[in-house]
Amino acid sequence: MLALTENVTAIVNQLTEGSPEVSALRIAAEGDGQALSVSPVAQAQQHDQTIVQDGATVYVDGKAADLLADKILDGGVDEDGNIQFGLVQQA
Repeated sequence: MLALTENVTAIVNQLTEGSPEVSALRIAAEGDGQALSVSPVAQAQQHDQTIVQDGATVYVDGKAADLLADKILDGGVDEDGNIQFGLVQQA
């Protein structure tokens, strides 16, 4: 199952604290099945896997869950306030 770093849980918690219409991040596989999208959402979609860690919720669609099963999601905020995410292999 996808694991989250402290950086990602802090980002998700900040996004959801100030916005009642956002409860989580959602990771979904794009049409080609290889590219992923990350977006703030109000709720999970049918068949999403739910990951809750340190108060942060991330939904992962079925196709993305297969791709990310052995990964760790990390993230950060650059000096312009842009959020960037990255994946690394779990040990």
